[in-house]
Amino acid sequence: MSAEIEEPGHGNSPAAWTAVVVMLVGFAVGTVAFFFAIVWLVWAAVAVVVVGALLGWILSKAGFGVGGARVAQKGH
Repeated sequence: MSAEIEEPGHGNSPAAWTAVVVMLVGFAVGTVAFFFAIVWLVWAAVAVVVVGALLGWILSKAGFGVGGARVAQKGH
């Protein structure tokens, strides 16, 4: 009587990992730039964070997201 529950994946995909790493770099650079009051670098870091989010979305649509056609499915 045990119903099999499908795991939602929690974003464990190349698209999610790429987006998170790029955005973490953006946040780290932006934090240091903010501390040293380098305004142009803060805005460049904001742009990197936005690019990271867009990159994750684009990769997900290209099949590298959770359950995507280009991601090897793992059995549990």
